[in-house]
Amino acid sequence: MKLFFYLALIMPVTFLAQTKATIIIENNSNIDRKKTVVTVNWKNILERYPKIDTSNFVVINSKTKKQVAYQLEHQNSSSIQNVLVQVDVKAKSKLTLYIQEGKPEIFTVKTYARYVPERKDDFAWENDQIAFRTYGKAIEGSNEDAYGFDVWVKRTNKMIINERYKLADYHTDHGDGLDYYQVGHTLGAGNMAPYVKDTIRYSANYHQWKVLDNGPLRSTFQLIYDEWNAGGIKVNAVKTISLDAGSQLSRIENIYSYDDDKSMSLPVVVGISKRPAAGNILLNEQQGIMGYWEPTFEKNGTTAIGSILTTPTTNMWIDKTQLLAKTTIKSTEPVVYYTGAAWDKAGKITDAKKWFQYLENFSLEIKNPLLVSIK
Repeated sequence: MKLFFYLALIMPVTFLAQTKATIIIENNSNIDRKKTVVTVNWKNILERYPKIDTSNFVVINSKTKKQVAYQLEHQNSSSIQNVLVQVDVKAKSKLTLYIQEGKPEIFTVKTYARYVPERKDDFAWENDQIAFRTYGKAIEGSNEDAYGFDVWVKRTNKMIINERYKLADYHTDHGDGLDYYQVGHTLGAGNMAPYVKDTIRYSANYHQWKVLDNGPLRSTFQLIYDEWNAGGIKVNAVKTISLDAGSQLSRIENIYSYDDDKSMSLPVVVGISKRPAAGNILLNEQQGIMGYWEPTFEKNGTTAIGSILTTPTTNMWIDKTQLLAKTTIKSTEPVVYYTGAAWDKAGKITDAKKWFQYLENFSLEIKNPLLVSIK
């Protein structure tokens, strides 16, 4: 009895709690997975822990005995769909997590997304590494209009979107980064568009939006585009974009629908804006990896852009204004790819070699997902 009392004094109450369910995360690849957000099916947890109190449980790392940050993911549903956890898993190893009763810590917000009506219908999203925005209806037809994704480089792990819009001076580096990326009439940092009759068929900007989840570990939202004429084909599009904590790349799931023969394949391209000055370029058609280390912009540093396709790439090439990767889709069938950016002044990815290696490793991680089981 005295021994138990002594242990209770030196050990947090959480670790004395009874484990209600065990999550095993297995990494069978040769790549260490660092700060990776892992999706755990909520129904599988309920099977092991049917009386779980969603406001009173913790996830514990079996080795460190510390709480693991988690998020309840709803995917725009009233019910929980998944639990997201951010973990490190070394190559060829397993990680065990315990679900127990207890009061969760307040987790740092590492992702954020929102509609920005005060700035001409922008939609912006960010994580602890990088930030992006795209454009809405209000900017159409103006000299500011742009078709692609914009990048806001940052060198802080704090969320900066709200502060930058509040300052209304985001083209100046106030110590945490800035917006100096140029989109123009290109697909910018990896947007996608139909490619019909050897021509990119840009849509108008998004006209509707919906936030599905918003941090702390993953933010997901939808952008809805009105019907447009894509070289004689009337097309609608819904783009579901998610960004995980720790990642340089967003996951993009696009659904194009059209009234023509639905068995017909529609060519589409992912594009990256190219600068007039020389930069370093990676076009790996076989692996579907397209990377660009831009020329340095004087005092603002160097931005890196990259896209990874998960569907077969039929061609990659460079034209006067952008790098392009072509694939095909069918009406109402989702097409998934990843696109994003990095900044050398953030101090993490500081040259083209490191950026291209990051993209290649990311591609391997997509092809070798972590295995998750519940006991």
